[in-house]
Amino acid sequence: MFTTDQLAAAAALLEACHRDGLKLVTAESCTGGLIAGCLTAIPGSSNVFDRGFVVYSNRAKQELLGVPGRVIGAHGAVSEEVARAMAEGAVVRSIADIAVAVTGVAGPGGGTPEKPVGLVHIAAAGKGRPTLHERREFDGDRDAIRSRSVDAAFKLLMELVGG
Repeated sequence: MFTTDQLAAAAALLEACHRDGLKLVTAESCTGGLIAGCLTAIPGSSNVFDRGFVVYSNRAKQELLGVPGRVIGAHGAVSEEVARAMAEGAVVRSIADIAVAVTGVAGPGGGTPEKPVGLVHIAAAGKGRPTLHERREFDGDRDAIRSRSVDAAFKLLMELVGG
């Protein structure tokens, strides 16, 4: 299900969080829980992982994470602004210290010239930390795009925790 590299990255992230006493939350749209799934595949992850929000619809983003409807209306669900709001909302609506959020167009349909299939916005936020953001465009099919999004999420979280 997950690659050896993904499991190693998840384990390293969990270890860095454990070392620093940080709790972690995920807020996922296009990855549909894959980040949380990879993290919880690691024994002992419950020491660090608080919860995961799967917020596929705009309504779920608003209700569960507090993403303002006006932000979604102005920028679209697949945007830097929404990714940042998702990550920041996940921290506020959990006991976690840090969060990662992913929103994108995994395909095969749904892309536009402005937001093509493979476009993914990832944000990492934390209490007392600046919110980080990456805009990525991944090649490949739906599975490849989602898998690469997991990889990128772990890298951005490691950057946030300084690991």
